[in-house]
Amino acid sequence: MKTLIILLFVIKLISAKPTSIVLWHGMGDTCCVSFSLGGIKLFLEKKIPGVYVNSLRIGNSTVEDFENGYFMNPNKQVDYVCEQLASDPELKDGFNAIGFSQGSQFLRAVVQRCGHILPPIKNLITLGGQHQGVYGLPHCGALMYPTCDYIRQLLNYAAYDSWVQDTLVQATYWHDPLDEEAYINKSIFLADINNEIRVNKTYIENLNNLEHLVLVKFDNDTIVQPRETEWFGFYEPGQAKKIVPLNETRIYLEDRLGFKKMQKEGKLVLISIEGDHLRFSDTWFVETIIKPYLLN
Repeated sequence: MKTLIILLFVIKLISAKPTSIVLWHGMGDTCCVSFSLGGIKLFLEKKIPGVYVNSLRIGNSTVEDFENGYFMNPNKQVDYVCEQLASDPELKDGFNAIGFSQGSQFLRAVVQRCGHILPPIKNLITLGGQHQGVYGLPHCGALMYPTCDYIRQLLNYAAYDSWVQDTLVQATYWHDPLDEEAYINKSIFLADINNEIRVNKTYIENLNNLEHLVLVKFDNDTIVQPRETEWFGFYEPGQAKKIVPLNETRIYLEDRLGFKKMQKEGKLVLISIEGDHLRFSDTWFVETIIKPYLLN
């Protein structure tokens, strides 16, 4: 009888299906082609035999998916994805989620806004996400500071106009530390999901229901400015030089996303890697992401 029980247990382990995975690509990428997230999807399927991977396509085609990364209001994108995930039978037993670049904060918004009505979201892994927004241009460090700052001012002049917020995705996570009031009052996406306008307790509860929130920062990132935003760090309000880490930000000190509890319970994981934006090796991905967080 004991042998039979052990045999049945082993059979159950062998036949157990791996936890499904949801991917959301970043700006300038698409869901499905081999040189974009289609390649990541194939890699995961190879490394985790039998796993179901849903690489999110926002729209009816790859072309639409690419365009929507620039021009579809993120709030509408999040609603669209919430409906997709709720109707996907392959996710009924729960799933892990991986966001790439701006897909990081978009998937976090999915967790916060509809996590309580979706199957259990186990681990959310964000690679190079702009969680506190951006205030800078790619490779802007190559410019003289006054020139760079002038371009920032031009962007700020239009970034918070309502029509720009509604039609340009990147404007919705543009964060001007020189005018925090404008950012908080006029950002239609990031200020909301960071609970900076008012505290939404559902957002906090849904984040705390994760097994882990894994934030990966690329130490030599030349695309995301400041790169510390990938760990929720950002410029100290009122200037654009000094950067404060997560535990000195308003979000943390006022516990607007429940990070203190998550940190105490070991759910908030900060990982750094040398290299530019989203540059990592297969070996690093297997050892640092797949083995600890996706094989559950």
